[in-house]
Amino acid sequence: MFNLSEKGRGIREMFDAIAPRYDLLNRLLSLGIDRRWRTFAVKQLNLPENGRILDVATGTGDVALEIAAQSPPSLTIVGADLTPGMLKVGQEKIARSPYRDRITLVTAPCEAMPHPDGQFDGVTIAFGIRNVVDRPAGLREMWRVLKPGGKVVILEFSHPKSRLFKEIYYFYFRKVLPWIGGLISKRSAYQYLPDSVLEFPDQETFKKMMEEAGFAQVVYHELTFGIATVHVGVKP
Repeated sequence: MFNLSEKGRGIREMFDAIAPRYDLLNRLLSLGIDRRWRTFAVKQLNLPENGRILDVATGTGDVALEIAAQSPPSLTIVGADLTPGMLKVGQEKIARSPYRDRITLVTAPCEAMPHPDGQFDGVTIAFGIRNVVDRPAGLREMWRVLKPGGKVVILEFSHPKSRLFKEIYYFYFRKVLPWIGGLISKRSAYQYLPDSVLEFPDQETFKKMMEEAGFAQVVYHELTFGIATVHVGVKP
């Protein structure tokens, strides 16, 4: 049994509170670009016939549904998240989709998956790794549940390298985003978002963290001027 830290419990409660408006706010705040990012991330996976993919921090199921849309009908997906409110919204979306028989949702933190070793052909996590309290443990756990040769694909916000674009981006994240989020949902949650992004490691530092967790052939792809980055690694 995994015991959440005080910070972990706080993150879970925050996402529970914003779950009903989470998808709407994502579309508004990213101008819909987040959908293209997810599509690109899923394309980095190997999606074999009769395969299994684990989507960690699945939230409302956007990535799980994208995996189903891009993969053979025989491939199955497990979505894991520690937030019951997000999973409830995700389950409702999945039930309305043509992929409801291929996606199963479970409650679990990234640091303690309820799956045996070497179960999955691929593991994804989108906009969730920065919320994992013990990131090295989370990365090791993703490595553990992968089959040899399986891929991990991590989509996360990052730091633009252009000084001008970085200033515009940070102003939006620090000032505009919490204000818009506060109008529709819980302001404190959308204050947490820029804070969590700003403290997240840069691309090269996170690449080293993945390698230290055991991943090989680690590469990353910067998207939309470096607002987001897709990190890819392989379990040897």
